[in-house]
Amino acid sequence: MIRLLASGSLMFAGMVSSPLGISPVQTPAQTSHDYRYDARLKSLARFFHRSECPAEKYAAAFLEAADKYALDWRLLPSLSFVETTGGKSARNNNLFGWDSGRAHFPSPVAGIREVGYRLKYSSLYINKKLDKLLAVYNPDAEYGQKVKSIMRRISATE
Repeated sequence: MIRLLASGSLMFAGMVSSPLGISPVQTPAQTSHDYRYDARLKSLARFFHRSECPAEKYAAAFLEAADKYALDWRLLPSLSFVETTGGKSARNNNLFGWDSGRAHFPSPVAGIREVGYRLKYSSLYINKKLDKLLAVYNPDAEYGQKVKSIMRRISATE
């Protein structure tokens, strides 16, 4: 920081920057949507509650990420359910089994945001329809059908 003396007053000049290593998906979302009154929140919370999934407490974060990245709102929760039973077998805040379960996230919400971001912008997934996206996420022949079945259990309509 540099101190400058100008017109008899003391001024401070310096640089303001954000910490290194924080991606845009780790910063709080800039949203004005109140998910408390969103019917999707009730459907999602009810789905996770029935299976006693820890992910129930992150239902609003799933919706926030889906809206921010223009994903089907049922996709991220369904991936979480298929991969870790909605967080029951999650390690390292990784609700999605991301990177074959090796990925570490600072929090479950950060993981939700990061995976949503990647599904939207990664060259592996960008502009892919659901079936193709799921085939890249997990190439097992039955995987896509499992995820889509969970999506229908959460809500029959998009």
